[in-house]
Amino acid sequence: MSEPGRLPELVAEYGEVEAALADPAVHADAARARKLGRRFAELGPIKAAADELAAARDDLVAARELAAEDASFAAEAAALQVRIGEVEERLRRLLLPRDPNDGKDVLLEIKAGEGGDESALFAGDLLRMYLRYAERQGWQTEVLDNEPTDLGGTKSATLAVRARRSEHAVWAQLKFEGGVHRVQRVPATESQGRIHTSAAGVLVLPEAEEIDVEIDPNDLRIDVYRSSGPGGQSVNTTDSAVRITHVPTGTVVSMQNEKSQLQNREAAMRVLRARLLAAAQDEADAAASDARRSQVRTVDRSERVRTYNFPENRISDHRVGFKAYNLDQVLDGALDNVIAALQHADTEALLAGQTG
Repeated sequence: MSEPGRLPELVAEYGEVEAALADPAVHADAARARKLGRRFAELGPIKAAADELAAARDDLVAARELAAEDASFAAEAAALQVRIGEVEERLRRLLLPRDPNDGKDVLLEIKAGEGGDESALFAGDLLRMYLRYAERQGWQTEVLDNEPTDLGGTKSATLAVRARRSEHAVWAQLKFEGGVHRVQRVPATESQGRIHTSAAGVLVLPEAEEIDVEIDPNDLRIDVYRSSGPGGQSVNTTDSAVRITHVPTGTVVSMQNEKSQLQNREAAMRVLRARLLAAAQDEADAAASDARRSQVRTVDRSERVRTYNFPENRISDHRVGFKAYNLDQVLDGALDNVIAALQHADTEALLAGQTG
């Protein structure tokens, strides 16, 4: 393998970013420092692999020279040749086109779907599952909005997930969660023991920073109203709930989780920015050729992506044929194997696109 032409460019960029991060003045701008930190984390494995490859090639040259005089060095040269091939393959994967959002934090929306109360209970299970997974990853979470039901389920919830360190990419791990999640189980209210099927929708959005999306305040219509709880009863005596409409696109975001109107407004703006960024990226993706699209990188909520079968303790991801019988552990946040299978399929699809 001869390195792609952009490898020296990326190694040089690593040095530039490293120098920038060493400048105390850069850290006066928190947003810029965070962006540079993410890029540094992205480039780190590439720089390490490039250094390892260069060293292995130097060692191979020396081993071959020594082998010409002493045959005992031939085995070392052969081992180095194998190692070089392995590092070249690793570099090839590291240099695959990256999802530009991989280093971003995430807003995750969960909505109950078909199945009534059982669907809302399942939506609540999914919310807890993602909270537990985030906890296992050492991420920060914030429930921006949660509409509970009388039976303790969740009609709709919005969860913000943020990495504590720049090298922990939230979007890269959660971006495949979007779609319809189906559950098969016997509801607590079912006296005949019959298995019911219901579903909840999950939408995953990369969290947008203010510099990512420009919103004209004149394009916003902001309404305030009183928060409501299960059954629709008012839970607040002040107009703290906020509904923001982005008039040009018709995008509507409502928030009522906080008692403060200002906090609900800030949360609504976070979700609005993320939705507008996702819409712009969807438009760009639609204009791109099919060859540039991943086979599993989709956040279309109309697609049934996964089934949670309680009687068999089975979880199945329909996009990549993943199946495991540890549903109880998955619902407690053990999503690593499921996510790894999706990431592997995505990488293989990108590799196939390069060679196909």
